[in-house]
Amino acid sequence: MKEFADGYRYGISGLRQLFRPGVRLFVAGPILLNGLIFAAGTAWLVSYLGQAQRAVEAWLPDWLDWLAWIVWPFALVALLVAVWTTFTMLANLIGSPFNGMLAERVQRSLRPDAEFPSLSIWREAVRAPLAELRKLLYFALLAIPVLLIAFVPGVNLAAPFAWVLYGSWLFAVEYCEYPLSNTGMRLGDVRRVLRSRRWLALGFGAGVMTLTVIPGINLVAMPSAVIGASLLWADRLAGE
Repeated sequence: MKEFADGYRYGISGLRQLFRPGVRLFVAGPILLNGLIFAAGTAWLVSYLGQAQRAVEAWLPDWLDWLAWIVWPFALVALLVAVWTTFTMLANLIGSPFNGMLAERVQRSLRPDAEFPSLSIWREAVRAPLAELRKLLYFALLAIPVLLIAFVPGVNLAAPFAWVLYGSWLFAVEYCEYPLSNTGMRLGDVRRVLRSRRWLALGFGAGVMTLTVIPGINLVAMPSAVIGASLLWADRLAGE
């Protein structure tokens, strides 16, 4: 579990680096974007919570009504993960050109001897959204077995835990792809590297997930996670 704990620390470590010289320009845009998207997401979630609680109570058989007060907190966590994951993916799709360049700026400061392809905002404006769409397709396919768990009687009690695990892996792939793709890796290579350090990756994703569900902090979760992923790359993943 040390690998998981180390990964978690990297997942939240970017918060301390957000306003360092040289990265502030690439942080301001994503913060504004996140603010708009998460405000919309929060408004929708608040309006939906009552319906969600009633749905959980209706989902349980009559003879298990007494379990509602136990199941609801886990269902709420799963709902938060699903909603914030969806809105985070939308924010990442729109802000992906900034994320790639932010990762490169941090990587160059940490490993000045490393070689990176020259990135321009115009090149990233084309490349990054396409890479983001490939990730979204992968995440959608990966979500299928998690969704199936939710509909299998008995097994569905594990659905909230499956969603948290899914969210942790999703955030690890999402943000570690930026620094790793800057070194020439494709999505398949990124997944291979993260699978080889599975607990480190899941810990990182869990740390990022924590940032996305804390009001206020979630506004800076995206640039913070990109910086944290770049730190993780420099310390643990470079050369993998």
